[in-house]
Amino acid sequence: MSDARKYTVALVQMSMGPDPEANFASAVRHIREAARLGAHIVCLPELFRAQYFCQREDLRLFDLAEPIPGPSTEMLAAVARKSHIAIVASLFERRAPGLYHNTAVTLDAEGKIAGLYRKMHIPDDPLYYEKYYFAPGDLGFQSVNLNVGRVGTLVCWDQWYPEGARLTALQGAEVLFYPTAIGWHPAEKEKYGAAQYDAWQTIQRAHAIANGVYVAAVNRVGHEHGEVKLAHGDVLGLRASGPGLEFWGGSFLADPFGRVLAKASHDAEEILLGEIDLGLIEETRRNWPFLRDRRIDAYAPITQRFLDPVAHAAAKEQK
Repeated sequence: MSDARKYTVALVQMSMGPDPEANFASAVRHIREAARLGAHIVCLPELFRAQYFCQREDLRLFDLAEPIPGPSTEMLAAVARKSHIAIVASLFERRAPGLYHNTAVTLDAEGKIAGLYRKMHIPDDPLYYEKYYFAPGDLGFQSVNLNVGRVGTLVCWDQWYPEGARLTALQGAEVLFYPTAIGWHPAEKEKYGAAQYDAWQTIQRAHAIANGVYVAAVNRVGHEHGEVKLAHGDVLGLRASGPGLEFWGGSFLADPFGRVLAKASHDAEEILLGEIDLGLIEETRRNWPFLRDRRIDAYAPITQRFLDPVAHAAAKEQK
């Protein structure tokens, strides 16, 4: 008999200004509104407390980081308890002096930390200089139980890697949340913009199909230059040079067959609501049993960086 449980998730697509405290207050308002609308779980965009500061390398920006547990998790826990809603929040984690991570925290509806995920894949591209700020995650891929179901969280650049989605789904996650900060380089938008967004959505819809799970991609929106107001001295001049990034929004929820159930605009703040139907997961996997037919006996080479054709052929002959 299939599982008939259903629950509602909310995806908060929001814009960020220079003041982290104002951004946090905005996020809290969105969380409370999502709870009022009936959501059981709400997910915020990647690094929602600030504009996307990784557009340049600046030592002063490490001051944005905080411990986990810490001030943000304590305040979010209070909101979770009062609103009776689970929260997925992406934070700049200060783990130790000189050691920082891009970390997603999952708080249950009682405000307890149910899971901690440190971003595994760290990009280093023009205006996305994350390797300067973040060490790669070392907690692996994971899923956690909440009062309504089991979910997994990955972060932004992770969304391009099928291995992360698979390993999270294999641990029972019903929904893969991807808090995200991705956008267009303004000079490239006209020529490549539509194709870039399409590729981003397509790869994540493919994760939903391949694993028979829901996928929730939660992006920010707005044109940013990485302006940041630091707590000490009210420094407002921390701005990246150049044209900045236009974050393309387009947050969406896809079902286990890759169908887009809800999609946000490219230029406005929105709260997307979507229903998670565990019966649909069961039904989809019965008809498309990809997990059943996996050849786990043949996948060992996936752990290698690259398979040189000559060397790979020679190794097979030796066996």
